[in-house]
Amino acid sequence: RMDSDKKKIVQKEGFMVKRGHLVHNWKARWFVLMPDKLLYYKYDGGKRDSCQRGKIMLKDCVLTCPYLECENRPLVFKLQTVNGVDHFLEACSREERDEWAADISAAVDQLRLADGGKTASQEEPSGSQLHNIELSKVLDSMYDVHSGIKMSSHVEQGSTYSNCFSGSAVVDWLVFMQLVLTRVEAVTLASALLEEGFLRTVGLKSVEALRTAGEQFMDDSTALYSFSENLKKRGSVKAETSLSAVELSGKVMRRGFLLKQGHRRKNWKVRLFVLRSEPAFLHYYDPTKDDLSPAGGFSLRGCLVSSLDDNGVPSGVKGNIQGNLFKIITQSDTHYFIQAPTHQEKMDWIDAIREQTSSS
Repeated sequence: RMDSDKKKIVQKEGFMVKRGHLVHNWKARWFVLMPDKLLYYKYDGGKRDSCQRGKIMLKDCVLTCPYLECENRPLVFKLQTVNGVDHFLEACSREERDEWAADISAAVDQLRLADGGKTASQEEPSGSQLHNIELSKVLDSMYDVHSGIKMSSHVEQGSTYSNCFSGSAVVDWLVFMQLVLTRVEAVTLASALLEEGFLRTVGLKSVEALRTAGEQFMDDSTALYSFSENLKKRGSVKAETSLSAVELSGKVMRRGFLLKQGHRRKNWKVRLFVLRSEPAFLHYYDPTKDDLSPAGGFSLRGCLVSSLDDNGVPSGVKGNIQGNLFKIITQSDTHYFIQAPTHQEKMDWIDAIREQTSSS
């Protein structure tokens, strides 16, 4: 009875990474959105610790999404409380971030309506501002560490330009990400990014085109562009030139926060898992670090994945666990024990991994 009441008022829950107030380090926390507050909990071992919790009161909060000032962290949004305290939260994907932002905004709006005020959506936004928000979202996805546009060095007429990309690479990427349907639309969108100062021309060809044709962005493999100077830092994807470049070149099929048991110390830690296909790999990242390279990963070829029962603790598993366990055994016989936050997510991950092990 109590449980079903509690479920009614929980609007959303899941892992996010939060920046500390005093020491600006990032920590993974379990967040629970209630109608008037956002609670967060620490995971101790593999279990949620109900004593260790913080809360953010939502009344009159101001939400900024996307928040693009955190270097190497393009998926952050900012929540400013009525007392002017800033909370920086990072989700595992753009979709997740936008869902959290929408649900929190809705809660803030409900509280404001209950107070007899206007909701943010009833206050008239200016046209150009809306246009810019959409553009900043496009830019934001271009910066995405896992699926954004890759930057590299290009040589044009004897000069080398680093951290840039060709016009046709931008068009390819916009079409591939399904942000537009046609290359013509992609050129229009890229031209708008250029015009608003989000992108800039690099080298002779693109500069010349801008000078003669106005804002026309070139769908051309020899016309070079890069992010604007002041934006260069933002979670930019460095060109990889190692073995891992191949591993990391596959299409991102799924990503999310899961608990993983360490191999040596057997302690449980929240990791961002990214599943790619062609080649089929599962990589995991430490979301508390600003390092953009994976903490580990393995090929899914020949892997076995199995769901583990929640009653009783399977052999190989240590500590105080929440449940929703599954296990992956790689071809080289390494055993990974993983806990998903919910039963549904466990099943979805198992299905997604099986699909890749059978197709690879």
